[in-house]
Amino acid sequence: MLAPGESAAGVSAPADLETCLKECMEALDLFLNNKFEESLDKLRPQISDSMYHALIYATILGMRAMMTFEHDDIINAGRTMKEAQAVCQRFRKKLTVVGKMSKPTGEGFTEDELHAETCYAECLLQRAALTFLQDESMVSFLKGGMKVRSSYMIYKELHPLTQTRDFSKGPNHSHLEGGVSLGIGAFNLTLSLFPPRILKLLEFAGFSGDKEYGLAQLHEGASSLNLRSLLCTMLLLCYYTFLTFILGTGDDDISDAERLIKPYLSRRPQYASQLLGAIFLFFAGRIEEIKGNINKAISLFEDGCAAQQAWKQFHHMCYWELMWCFSYKQVWRMAYFYADLLSKESRWSKAMYVFMKAACLSMLAPGEERPFGDDEVELFRQVPSYKQKIAGKCPPTEKFAIRKAQRYNTDNPSKLPVPVLEMMYMWNGFAMIEKDEALTRGVMETLLEAERKLHEGPVNEYLIDDCCVITLLKGLCFRNQGQIDRAEACFTHICTSRFSHDDYLVPNALLELSLMYISLGRKEEAIKLLQRAKHNYKEYSMESRTQFRIHAALSRLKAVPKEDDL
Repeated sequence: MLAPGESAAGVSAPADLETCLKECMEALDLFLNNKFEESLDKLRPQISDSMYHALIYATILGMRAMMTFEHDDIINAGRTMKEAQAVCQRFRKKLTVVGKMSKPTGEGFTEDELHAETCYAECLLQRAALTFLQDESMVSFLKGGMKVRSSYMIYKELHPLTQTRDFSKGPNHSHLEGGVSLGIGAFNLTLSLFPPRILKLLEFAGFSGDKEYGLAQLHEGASSLNLRSLLCTMLLLCYYTFLTFILGTGDDDISDAERLIKPYLSRRPQYASQLLGAIFLFFAGRIEEIKGNINKAISLFEDGCAAQQAWKQFHHMCYWELMWCFSYKQVWRMAYFYADLLSKESRWSKAMYVFMKAACLSMLAPGEERPFGDDEVELFRQVPSYKQKIAGKCPPTEKFAIRKAQRYNTDNPSKLPVPVLEMMYMWNGFAMIEKDEALTRGVMETLLEAERKLHEGPVNEYLIDDCCVITLLKGLCFRNQGQIDRAEACFTHICTSRFSHDDYLVPNALLELSLMYISLGRKEEAIKLLQRAKHNYKEYSMESRTQFRIHAALSRLKAVPKEDDL
């Protein structure tokens, strides 16, 4: 005889699907209102019996782990997500062959079973992300890759079913469709960003990526009221305000991001002192930063920090942007202040934060008092000690910072001429100052002064490299100012120079020259330069980021097929 609340399969009978989804929406609302423990308490009683309770509970722990970057948090989140996956597994449809799971072909599937497939795929994807963070071994990396592939294949099979099922107009279908839109959209958008050579390998493993299709799916998921709509919105905002600039050409239309965020900002008083309000204030600040309204961006980032105090890790995202905003304004002490806060509070990239502290100090006049008595030379020397690995590799930006900082490991170091401005280029910051003539003019004045000091100083092994770094950045300023001939002369000069250390300069000069040609309508010349940058230069600093940007430019010119045939 069955115990109360137990099914024939020995599984505790959960509340019906509609009730579970409603409770999970309420738990998410509590979470976004800074009521983290209340949110977890609401979910906890059913995490062993409800796929959605288990998934959302593990997701919140996973978000906390990724923000804190604490090892114990990551391990706990990974274990909880594995348990959530096991719960979802119980609700998936099984074949008559013992131990084999069926593909969701639609025939004979209940609504609950299709929801279980979606939740299972989401668990796999999140477990993969946590695996990459917690373990550096190649075995773990491969295991994570297999989880990603399994997740992708489930979403790929599910998508057509959400369009054809008889229950498509039911009360829970929007949640199922939202989950599939999130998965299909995220995969397609992410894969579309990869350069062709990498994408060919991924296609061999069964992946494919279509940017426009991915964006359409995420917009569809964001436009309806469902459990994943907010996540779809946030992914779109990340794409429009970060990925297009860091891995793209940096000149995409920001209007889609403004339309997405407008409804949330219009309810700003309602979101006061809430995490949700802080998140959208952050994205609003990023939009203003992209538009060149740096003072307004600073105000919004500061408001984002003030909007909630419960999740301090969120402040670190704002600190990072504030550091750059004050760097654009060349208020070095304030930029240093936020780099210092990050170095003390955030675990994500201490090597980068300490490098930026040192870099900001080095931009001050030689006799100017340093905050807290810090010394930039000593800070630069500390940078390599903070090296870390994610997914088995040191992040490229950290490798770049460490390589630059190594110049200070001598008794008589050769100082970096403009380290903040050089790192600013790596994060595509010159696209931010382009909209404000005063900011570009200020940066140009700093570059000219640094160039003068180089020519007046002693000759050393870094002199040609340092002069060409300044020349590249001057070219960007000239381009921002519309001085095309002078910008072209700068980029061309770099392409004919020989370097001892900064091997990234030539491919990036070719990239920047091609982007200028694109803006002038000189398409064929741009394609030739991009193909030259892509095929003729290998194993240089920040190569992957440059290759992503080259791919984005070629995609914009519809030149990828031609480029691939070379």
